[in-house]
Amino acid sequence: MALKVGDDEGMVDLSLGVLEGDGIGREIVPATVRVVDAAMRATSAGAITWQKLPFGASAIQTHGSPLPPETQDALSDLPGWLLGPHDNASYPAEFRTMTAPGGTIRKRYGLYANIRPAVALPGVRSVRPDIDVVIVRENTEGFYADRNMFTGSGEFMPTKDVAMAVAVVTREACTRIARTAFTLARQRRNRVTVVHKANVLPLTTGLFLETCREVGHEFPGVRIDDVHVDAMAAHLVRGGDYDVIVTENMFGDILSDLAGELSGSLGIAASLNTSETQAMAQAAHGAAPDIAGRNRANPIAMFMSAAMLLDWLAQREGAAQMGRAAQRIRRAVTATTTAGIATSDLGGLASTSEFTENVLARVARWS
Repeated sequence: MALKVGDDEGMVDLSLGVLEGDGIGREIVPATVRVVDAAMRATSAGAITWQKLPFGASAIQTHGSPLPPETQDALSDLPGWLLGPHDNASYPAEFRTMTAPGGTIRKRYGLYANIRPAVALPGVRSVRPDIDVVIVRENTEGFYADRNMFTGSGEFMPTKDVAMAVAVVTREACTRIARTAFTLARQRRNRVTVVHKANVLPLTTGLFLETCREVGHEFPGVRIDDVHVDAMAAHLVRGGDYDVIVTENMFGDILSDLAGELSGSLGIAASLNTSETQAMAQAAHGAAPDIAGRNRANPIAMFMSAAMLLDWLAQREGAAQMGRAAQRIRRAVTATTTAGIATSDLGGLASTSEFTENVLARVARWS
């Protein structure tokens, strides 16, 4: 079994997948495994068996595909996994025409909710030190051509001089992402803001807005309002008391990157992709090939994404100790940045390994 829950206050024996990916993924994902293992030990939360699976450029060399069938089969039996950043733009030409492997994973396993928090960390310089929002992004539809069709791509060229894209919005997908957002808002500050562009896309984003309003009636204690996407970009920069922001795929991707940078750096931008039964921890940033292998990458986003995965598993399985392990990771990261220890993207001097060792020491220190 992939997950075995014990009787000792939610203690678990757990199998999770590891897909290191490309570029800095080979540095930050192994560091994350060490941090998660340390937090699980420190809280007596149980043991994780990590299944390292072929993925990315290295898998092309060894298995002839960036996402081999054996990897996909293994993921089917796992409740969750860590996905490192991947750089499909650098793959050989024959693989660049394929659906991006991350998109294939989201599509195959129905990971419809992409949860992206943006919160400034103590000791980290940021444009918006007061920012504390969660962007809930619908992850399966919209204009993203790698996942919005049953088969094939949502982009096509009727002639060599004309390119077209089809956006897909369904009431079913809007309903389930809205429920995710409202449920999350109940755990925070009881406010949901629907981001759309219904003034110029009245049928597609209009359906999204309408459906979110309908779902809002199921959550009478949660305040709901709505904002056009261009206005929300301005509001995020200028400031505003937003809590949970729910939006469609492309808008959510763009706004969450903006919010992550406003909080300090994309290097601290965590992300979790979920269905009802599985979850994937994936930092919001890319593979950063320019610094890969130089021990300069910021592992915070991957650490925090893994903590989100532990929280999701803890809630789903009633594993209280695992939730404490997640909290220990967040506290250790925050204490490390508060002490002025940071990687270069945050204005610090620490290497990836130095930052990781500092976090590990703090994970082990607290009772």
